[in-house]
Amino acid sequence: MNPIRWKLHWQILFALSLAAFFACVLMPAFGQEFSSHVTVFCQFIGKLFMNALKMVIVPLIVASIISGVMHLGAEKGVGRMGLKTMLYYTCSGAVAVIVGLIVVNLIGPGRIDAETATAMLGRGSETALSEGLMSKVEGRSSSDLFDIFLRMFPSNIVDAATNNSQLLGVITFSLLFGVFIGKLKRDQREAQQKFWESAQEVMLKLTDFIIRFAPIGVFGLVTPILFNAPIADLFGAILWFFITVLLALAIHFIISLGLVLKFVGKVNPVSHYKAMTPVLLTAFSTASSSATLPLTIDTVEERAKVSRKTCSFTLPLGATVNMDGTALYECVVVLFIAQLYASTGAIALGIGDQLLVVFLALTTSIGVAGIPAASLVAISVILPAVGLPVEAIGVVWVTDRILDMCRTSVNVFSDTVGAVAIARSEGEVPYGGES
Repeated sequence: MNPIRWKLHWQILFALSLAAFFACVLMPAFGQEFSSHVTVFCQFIGKLFMNALKMVIVPLIVASIISGVMHLGAEKGVGRMGLKTMLYYTCSGAVAVIVGLIVVNLIGPGRIDAETATAMLGRGSETALSEGLMSKVEGRSSSDLFDIFLRMFPSNIVDAATNNSQLLGVITFSLLFGVFIGKLKRDQREAQQKFWESAQEVMLKLTDFIIRFAPIGVFGLVTPILFNAPIADLFGAILWFFITVLLALAIHFIISLGLVLKFVGKVNPVSHYKAMTPVLLTAFSTASSSATLPLTIDTVEERAKVSRKTCSFTLPLGATVNMDGTALYECVVVLFIAQLYASTGAIALGIGDQLLVVFLALTTSIGVAGIPAASLVAISVILPAVGLPVEAIGVVWVTDRILDMCRTSVNVFSDTVGAVAIARSEGEVPYGGES
């Protein structure tokens, strides 16, 4: 069977399998020179694919949101859907953090002997310095939470549009632009509608073209990561932390979001998991909700049969502010570090401090999402708030890249679940009633 004719998700799975074969078998077998050449080539095609995806993010968001808001009609429709969207994002994020809180307390990955805990914390501080992590989080505090409102209204929208970490400002501008198109005279309004609808159609066709190369880009992105992954370290003392995060993400991914699909979206969860396979694999490979956004919009509209107006409104917003997996991860990291300190004889976090961690994990996952090294910044805000040193971040650094890929998949899947749930609440029938 010709792989070129396979469906996209099978092509991406094949690319992932090929990447694993190269990274774990061929590259170690053929030596350092061969490995370095393969790594350079893979980094090139991976970077090329990511750049192509990032190239269409801003124009796609602008065209999609403006078109979506116009299709909603009156401002009342915009406000209603906006309220539902933010309610879903808040509730799903809160559930994710609570799942993380329960799992990390039940497993207790940081409850180890005092000597090992002391050694890990000391190594973590050294890693934070040697990897330059402290420079990324230096000067961060809870005041960063207020920056989200400043990023909603950038002083220069053109400058914000050239920076993929400032998408919240672009989204705010696009929402307002779409709303005020509805206040124009009829002939002016119709001219604007035709322009933005055609612009969105062009961007979707361009996105389809770029997505065809996703399997090649996935191979380039994943191969160096698998080859350089510190497998030996993951099987050391940090292994239980790794398992704890994966288990918590899996529970939220399968159970929490599955229940939303079943009882709110009223669709068969298995059908949705299958339909979103290309989105999940791309999110896992790119570790970027924004870079996956073009494919997310296309897949939810085409496979889940959610209307373009709903996709255009909910998904770009979700890619910026809905971070279930990230919030869960922040909670687990902070409590894991707290358990390590408790193992050395420090006072364990009480229920009040743990509830504070839940609140901060939820709010920081939204507030710092647009900042480079977002999870590091968020964790650096939470740790001092509960009396823990920021340098302890280095303890979990060895697992961060791989877990980043996993939590991004959960972030993006939650966006798709939200689109289905909100579409159902608006009277639409996702999957055409076939699920």
